[in-house]
Amino acid sequence: MRILFIGDIFGRPGREIAHRAIPALVKKYEVELVVANVENSAAGFGVTGDIADTILKSGVDVMTSGNHVWDKKEVLEYIPRQPRLLRPANFPVGAPGKGTWTGNTRSGEPVAVINVMGRIFMAPLDDPFAVVLREIEAARAKARVIIVDFHAEATSEKAAMGWHLDGRVTAIFGTHTHVQTADERILPKGTAYLTDVGMTGPHDSIIGVTVEAALGRFVSGMPSKFEPATGGARLNAIVITANPATGRATAIERLNLSAADVEALVKHA
Repeated sequence: MRILFIGDIFGRPGREIAHRAIPALVKKYEVELVVANVENSAAGFGVTGDIADTILKSGVDVMTSGNHVWDKKEVLEYIPRQPRLLRPANFPVGAPGKGTWTGNTRSGEPVAVINVMGRIFMAPLDDPFAVVLREIEAARAKARVIIVDFHAEATSEKAAMGWHLDGRVTAIFGTHTHVQTADERILPKGTAYLTDVGMTGPHDSIIGVTVEAALGRFVSGMPSKFEPATGGARLNAIVITANPATGRATAIERLNLSAADVEALVKHA
C-alpha cells in the first residue's frame, strides 16, 4: 500500500500545483490514499468549505490542518459536516469537527489519519502526547495502517513525537514550518518519520508570504500586512509504502517538485 502526504498547501499557487500533480503522482506511485494539510489553502490563512471541496475534487482523500484552521469563520459550519477535514485532536472538548478519520483506501484497505498539534511556541492545547495515544487506541480497532500529522513548530517536539509513536503508527510527519527537512527514515520499530514535509505553494517567498512584507517586518520591527506570494510554486510531499497486514512502513520517499518537474511528470503519466 502506498500513501501520498502533501505538505501545507499554501494559497492559490499551492492549490493549482497540487491539482496538477496529484493524478500523475497517484498513477506513478500507485497511490491508494492521498492526504494533504490544507490549513493555509485560502490565501495563506485558513480554509473555506468551497476550497476544501475543490481540493477533494483534485484527488485528496483526507485533509489535515493546524493552528490556522479557524481563520476563515465559515469553516465552523463546514467542518462538522465534512469528516474528511480534520482539526487537531487535542483542541479542547467542544471544538467542532474531529481529529481522526477512519475509512478505506481505493483498494478497500482500512486506514486511519490522525491530526494533533504541538505546544512549544504554539497555542496551549491539551497534551498531544497523551491525546494521540487515545486516538490511536480508538483507531486501531478499525485499522492497522495509521498516519499522524503532527502540526508543530519545534523540531525537538516533532522528533520526540516520532520516537513516542515508533511502533505504534505507520507514519508520523511534521507540518507547520513550511520548510522541508531531509531526515526521512524508517524508525527501528517500523514507523516512517519526517520532521517536516514542507510547503506546497510559492517558494519565491518567506514561508509563503511576499518577501517585501515579511522581510520588512524583520528589518524595521514594524507591523505589516502579510500577503501571499505567487512565484516559484513547488510541491513538497512524501510517499510511504506500508504493509497493510502489519501496519508497518517499509519505504519512504521525499518529494520536492518544481512546476517544471510536475509538467514533466504529467507529460509522461
